[in-house]
Amino acid sequence: MEHKLTLRKQVYNILEITWRRKRGASFWVNIFLTIVISLNAIVIILDTVPSIQQKYHRFLLDFEVFSVIIFTIEYLLRLWSCVEEERFKHPIKGRLRFVISAWGLVDLLSILPFYASIFLTDLGFIRILRLLRMLRLFRVSKYFHALRVIQNVVKDKREELVLSFVFIFFILIISSSIVYYVEHEAQPTKFVSIPDAMWWGVNAMTTVGYGDLMPITPLGKLLSGFIAILGVAFFSLPTGILASGFAEHIRGKQKIKCPHCGSEFHHHTH
Repeated sequence: MEHKLTLRKQVYNILEITWRRKRGASFWVNIFLTIVISLNAIVIILDTVPSIQQKYHRFLLDFEVFSVIIFTIEYLLRLWSCVEEERFKHPIKGRLRFVISAWGLVDLLSILPFYASIFLTDLGFIRILRLLRMLRLFRVSKYFHALRVIQNVVKDKREELVLSFVFIFFILIISSSIVYYVEHEAQPTKFVSIPDAMWWGVNAMTTVGYGDLMPITPLGKLLSGFIAILGVAFFSLPTGILASGFAEHIRGKQKIKCPHCGSEFHHHTH
């Protein structure tokens, strides 16, 4: 006997079960939300262009209100139906856990600035808050397979990535400190402190080379060249980690064709 789904369970399935092969309600809701999120990002960008902002101010504001209404309804429905998921099953604690979860915070921070702007008068601060709506773009990653692959690879390799960035940060501090002591006497107005030298360190290690801060002493130049080469090597670490993660992910999921019907399915190798 087929179990009849409750309304809350149906809402949960529509919002959380994404990109089914069968183009049902979940598919079209996710398509609609993706379009609204993408248009919202475009509107935020266009709103910073003075000529467009002056000419289409009313339209941009109306679209913002429309988007916030859609996102608010979506957030409330997610908050109501999240208890259908095992980790959020408690009616109160579960919903609180959902609110402070990564996706819950993304959804909340994307609508809070609009409501906060009703009570605030500082236009500069309001504009900064509105930029938080860009966080909705992270939600799109749930709707596209390619973005989910990137998310899974980063999640699987998060420890290695954190270690590599911590190591890069340590090298940045050490190299900036050394160059500060080498260059401070020659350029007391530029290499004022180690934090100032760290700006040079970032430019040197990333080989950006803005040129507003550079060593002039022979030893400083020698160290600068060595640190630049070292920076290229160290910044390739996260790239290598991600590349190996993608390779493992691709090897771990192999498509196999059914010999009878010809349809493809995924096979996990161990």
